[in-house]
Amino acid sequence: MDPLKLFEEWYKEEAAASGAVLPGACCLTTLGLDGFPNSRFVSLKEVRDGCFIITGPMDARKGKEIAANPKVALAFWWPATQRQVRIQGVATPVSPEAAAAYFAGRDIAAQLVSAICEQGKPVTDYDTMRQRFFKALDAQGDAVVARPANWGGYAITPLRIELMLFSDTRLHDRNYFEQKDGRWAHQKLQP
Repeated sequence: MDPLKLFEEWYKEEAAASGAVLPGACCLTTLGLDGFPNSRFVSLKEVRDGCFIITGPMDARKGKEIAANPKVALAFWWPATQRQVRIQGVATPVSPEAAAAYFAGRDIAAQLVSAICEQGKPVTDYDTMRQRFFKALDAQGDAVVARPANWGGYAITPLRIELMLFSDTRLHDRNYFEQKDGRWAHQKLQP
């Protein structure tokens, strides 16, 4: 049983069943620079070459934390199909070419926010920042927004994956996979 293929099947089934705008929404957890775990929701872009791809500013908090300790966790909760996926792995930066392609695929508003804002930094005047954004949006037209130098992505190579199907009886079906010697070792876990 290949956990990556099973993940992709479950992902497609949840997208079809839920009609979710962001079926790839997942919780990314990093180890904070202060030693506390930090969790936030991010959007999975795709699974490519066995890696889970996420994007964003590399100099924001998550980027700094990943640079200090690339061990991360992802968690997905899919309510329509009653499934949970947990992943532990190692994050490495994607190539500049891949980052440029992911940035180009974002909608114009998302591109402008990344170009205008410094994610996670304090804002002294929200209204001024908002006006700056809408002015840039109005002026943008068909012009291409340049990818900011700090904007990139990460390929998360999974080392452990747990796929769990919830049951009304609470006898959940838990399948745990771990990379061992280049292969996925599989175990069933008790609920």
